[in-house]
Amino acid sequence: MGEKSSSRCCCCSWFIGIIVLIAVVLAIVFTIRHNKSNKHPDDGADIVPLPGSIDKNYADALKIAMQFFDIQKSGKLENNKITWRGDSGLEDGSEAGLDLSKGLYDAGDHMKFGFPMAFTATLLSWSILEYGHHMDSVNQLDPAKDSLKWITDFLIHAHPSANVLYIQVGDPETDHKCWDRPETMSTKRTLTKIDTETPGTEVAAETAAAMAAASLVFKQSDPKYSSTLLKHAKQLFGFADNHRGSYSVNIPKVQSYYNSTGYGDELLWAASWLYHATEDKSYLDFVSKNGDEFANFGSPSWFSWDNKLPGTQILLSRLTFFKKDLSGIKGLQGYKETAEAVMCGLIPSSPTATTSRTEGGLIWVAEWNALQQPVSSAFLATLYSDYLLTSGIENLSCGDTSFKPSDLRKFARSQADYMLGKNPEKMSYLVGYGDKYPEFVHHRGASIPADANTGCKDGFKWLNSEEPNPNVAYGALVGGPFLNDTFIDARNNSMQNEPSTYNSALVVGLLSSLVTTSTSLKSFM
Repeated sequence: MGEKSSSRCCCCSWFIGIIVLIAVVLAIVFTIRHNKSNKHPDDGADIVPLPGSIDKNYADALKIAMQFFDIQKSGKLENNKITWRGDSGLEDGSEAGLDLSKGLYDAGDHMKFGFPMAFTATLLSWSILEYGHHMDSVNQLDPAKDSLKWITDFLIHAHPSANVLYIQVGDPETDHKCWDRPETMSTKRTLTKIDTETPGTEVAAETAAAMAAASLVFKQSDPKYSSTLLKHAKQLFGFADNHRGSYSVNIPKVQSYYNSTGYGDELLWAASWLYHATEDKSYLDFVSKNGDEFANFGSPSWFSWDNKLPGTQILLSRLTFFKKDLSGIKGLQGYKETAEAVMCGLIPSSPTATTSRTEGGLIWVAEWNALQQPVSSAFLATLYSDYLLTSGIENLSCGDTSFKPSDLRKFARSQADYMLGKNPEKMSYLVGYGDKYPEFVHHRGASIPADANTGCKDGFKWLNSEEPNPNVAYGALVGGPFLNDTFIDARNNSMQNEPSTYNSALVVGLLSSLVTTSTSLKSFM
């Protein structure tokens, strides 16, 4: 008995030792994988990890970026979390008997420009539709939907009848002569509209796109509101198409601020969103029939508030990936091929890679608001990467070279990381993120103490102050660096240091896509 007991104990000890060794090995493997997931969950792989691998850096940045929408809100604020912001613009629209108090101020000023504001709503909707589950994983989905509704409430009121749309609140010439807080602004809030006598196809179409995309966001949670948005979208598209004319031509005063280079891209963009929202084939027929005239097939371009073509090409490519009954439609092939050309131009090692980059690796197209194109390009790249992954397509052909979906995501991360501080200046261009970010943001509300009693003119002392802003404009994405990767943090440097709400929509989309890796939803419906 004694010998058998001793033998059994030895076997038991040996077995326990094996179990402990296995546990240690598994713990090491888990730790390594966990650390990798905190960096980038999809580094060097096309395998989509299980949900839950959150990249903390991007999650933290997303939570900060979302705050800028609250900072920019006009109207009677609800559940206001920005201590230095209060109610403002409460009488906006009153001269026309409308309530245009909501909406977002465009940038560092107090203007409400309908064209970029509608683009902000479209992009925020697209981000929610594609990556709402990512937002939800870090508790940012509800804030995103609340900010979206703040804009669409304004757009609904700005469209009082089928062929009338109010596109601007405030006079920029007057507004820019003041430096004051929105809560105390005293300038006249002049209204500008488009109608059948003064058409503005690009603004009407962009607003239609915003309404259609937002209708999908609220389809399940608020069907009545969704239906209202879709009704406005259809009317606005009809207005835009049936009464064609550029708002920049018909209203020359807008040329100094948001001058349009054409309305064909907005018509295609709006029709694309209306097809996704309705599956009405007439909208698909529109993009098929008008592609040769408006789509500039075969010529990659940059996605922005003024140029919707790259976004349209990616959005319509989604149909060829996920709706097999549409994949062979001849009218969609030009969009898909041009979308691929756009993607190939972004990957640095592609034979058709764009040379429009800084030494630090940032896509760089324009001095003013330099970060718009890299952020928008990165957002589109993550979308296309996820479309490829979801479809089980392993390669993207660029000339004689093939790339993987992970190559697109690697590019997107490079732009996001540059924006967040991995750049020659070692500065985060997202205010509030990281140890070093702009302190002299060109933003009236942020630059003036909340308890200051200033009028239109005497507030300029705060513009010219050499002290950092007393209020931090959390989530503001400033314009960005020069071509040589340098940046001047000065309040008067509006070229580099002024944020905008449409930039915020783009950065929220990009960060939401990178919070974790996942496949795409095959349908928004």
